[in-house]
This record gives sequence, C-alpha cells and structure tokens, in this order.
Amino acid sequence: MSRAPRRDPPTVSSVSSQVDPTPRASTGRAADVVDVFVYVVVLNLFIQYVPAVISETFTLSLLTAVLLKGVLEVVLAVKKRARGRFTAARGAVGKVGAGLLLWGVLVGSKFVVLELTDLVFGDSVSLGGFVSVTLLILTLLVSRLVVRRMLAPVPRVPGPAG
Repeated sequence: MSRAPRRDPPTVSSVSSQVDPTPRASTGRAADVVDVFVYVVVLNLFIQYVPAVISETFTLSLLTAVLLKGVLEVVLAVKKRARGRFTAARGAVGKVGAGLLLWGVLVGSKFVVLELTDLVFGDSVSLGGFVSVTLLILTLLVSRLVVRRMLAPVPRVPGPAG
C-alpha cells in the first residue's frame, strides 16, 4: 500500500500565489440580476397603478421581468447597430434609409414585446397596448440607468501629495 506524499500546510505566500477556484459572478451577470430586480419593481408598480397592465401572480410578474430583460437586451443591440448605420451613412438617401430602419426598430420592438408576452403568458399577463408598453419600456430603461449609476463605483480622487 503506497502512501500519498506528505504536503506541508499552506503558508501565506503559497496561498496568495494560488488561483482561487471558487466561481464568481462576473460584473455583467450582477448587473443583469440588478436589472431584473429593477424591472420587477417597475413592472409591479405599473400593475398596481395602470389598469391596462395586468399580471395574475407575482411569479408571473417576475417571469415577465426576465422576458422583458431578454427582449430589451436584443432590442438595444439591434438599435445600436441601426444607430451605427445612421451615423455611418453618407448622403441623404443613406441617412433616410438608416433613419427609417431605426424608427422601425424603435416602434416594432413594442409590438414584439406585446406579442411575445401574449405568446408566452397568454391571458395571465397583459402589458396593455402600444402606449402603456411604450411608457413601461421607457420607465424600465430610465430606472435601469439610474440604478446602475447609483451602484457604479465612485472614482477615487487622489489626495494632495505631501
């Protein structure tokens, strides 16, 4: 029977040189979780104060917030590309075409949100119509921006030398 070689107990210098094997959530995932929390709060405020916005249960509002997070991330990526085409366009025809593309993304995304919510949740969740979903999405994006800025690390200003 062979024995494993004897290992010395770790010292401070040996521990600091080792890689920490515990998985850590990236900053992006933490921001995504915070976004979903913000979306849940905003969505439930809309459910409470806007009669056209309905969710039968809190669980469904949480799942709706996750769905909205996914859809809005895709919409923001598509909008960013469309805006890039608009700024890169040379001439009037290119600007008009890219502007129409950007307008189509902004308006069409509201219908995508409405239809996808109806497809996934049926009559259990209703985000109202075009106006209420537009107000909801604008409120979600502004709230997300405010919370992200509140949670952003404060840059350190070096003190006076001396």
